[in-house]
Amino acid sequence: MKSWNQLFIRQGFIVEEKGNNRFLCTNERPENVEFLLESLNLANVQYTFENGLLTIHSSPICEKEWIKAVDFPSRGKGEGLWFRSGQEEPKVFELDTYISGLVRELNRLGLYTMGCCDGHGRSCPHIYFDERTDMEKVMQLLNALQVNVRLRRPYVVTFLTNRERILDAAEQMRNVQPDWLEKGEEYIRKMLFLNTLEELLNISGESGNEEEIRMAVREKLTPYVDRITIDRYGNLLAQKKCKAGHGPTILLNAHLDTVAELEPGRRIVKHGPIWSSSRGILGADDRAGVAVLLEVAKWLETSDFNGTIKFAFTVEEECGLIGARELEEYFLWDVDAAIVVDRWGTGDIVTSCGTIQPFCDIRYGQFFEKVANDAGLTGWKCTAGGSSDTRIWASQGIQSVNLSVGYQFEHTDDEILDTDACYKTVQLIKAVLNQSRDLSRTLRSLRRTDAI
Repeated sequence: MKSWNQLFIRQGFIVEEKGNNRFLCTNERPENVEFLLESLNLANVQYTFENGLLTIHSSPICEKEWIKAVDFPSRGKGEGLWFRSGQEEPKVFELDTYISGLVRELNRLGLYTMGCCDGHGRSCPHIYFDERTDMEKVMQLLNALQVNVRLRRPYVVTFLTNRERILDAAEQMRNVQPDWLEKGEEYIRKMLFLNTLEELLNISGESGNEEEIRMAVREKLTPYVDRITIDRYGNLLAQKKCKAGHGPTILLNAHLDTVAELEPGRRIVKHGPIWSSSRGILGADDRAGVAVLLEVAKWLETSDFNGTIKFAFTVEEECGLIGARELEEYFLWDVDAAIVVDRWGTGDIVTSCGTIQPFCDIRYGQFFEKVANDAGLTGWKCTAGGSSDTRIWASQGIQSVNLSVGYQFEHTDDEILDTDACYKTVQLIKAVLNQSRDLSRTLRSLRRTDAI
């Protein structure tokens, strides 16, 4: 369920959250405040509005109901659709319902628009930009958000995605700061990743009590997959077919639980890229892995990967790999290979549990080494490691590796996370999946060897 703040952002209302469902509206255009209050009335939401402060007394409603309240037949058809960009704020009720949030955020960042259409479910959404707008920055920003777009004419961007995805892009864009636009696409992408990582690190969910983190991950993952479910044991499972789907089926896995509960009131302490907790565990084992997989999920629509991706966010890993052991076998029947992100340190491609259990044919691990080297991601090497969900997938005959995700001293108050190393794991997985043809050939070769 979206919060009120999320619902407002996704529709383009520029209000400042003051906590406890309180929003300061003094920086918003009066016509937009009036429309916001009218929409709350239509949705039968209880609120008070005094001296520019909106206090909502009702629980958030589902987005489907909220869209019913803000939508009306002639919305987006008014003369103000073509507003004076850079001189006045757009009127939300004159913008199409599914694109109003994105238009407001673009204008907030100085990327001025002239008009828009959300496609009304019949055609591709598009935005017209003012001729003064730096379109290179526009495209870098939208690419950083991993939205599938095309620059059709010099100042017209077409969205090759569904309208709901545009709502998600607006919500993500609210976190973008104007100065980020000067630093390029990869910088913006990394900063958005770090925002998600920090959010996940602040959600408690020790083994056996994963409900809050599971719901948060489900909400974030849902827009980017075809199917999503929670199995009988509490594992969060999802699937996405990419392009024609004529390629391997790859399982991506991280675990939801932490070894202990997060200390109430603790802070994340940041020394450059190194993060730690002011007290108690940081929880990077394995919230870092969860963040990595969510970032990969966002990217899949614009990737070169041709095949199927399955996601398994397991529970109770820290107390004996229980969630993975209880996962229904049918979910794994068509899986060709697995990538787990639950390894301490940097640069490890774990291919076995010590000398006890191989996780894969060494050639599968070496494929990751080669891709990393070709992509300029130095330091990745095959090695033996410890126990993880990887053991369960390997026991099912699935070629599996476990990748370092940047944390150290896990399960202790001294736990740290190298966020630069964590982001490099994102880059490695993307590089591997972008080589889906070579990956398919490698996996076919391994199957032929096994058959001999």
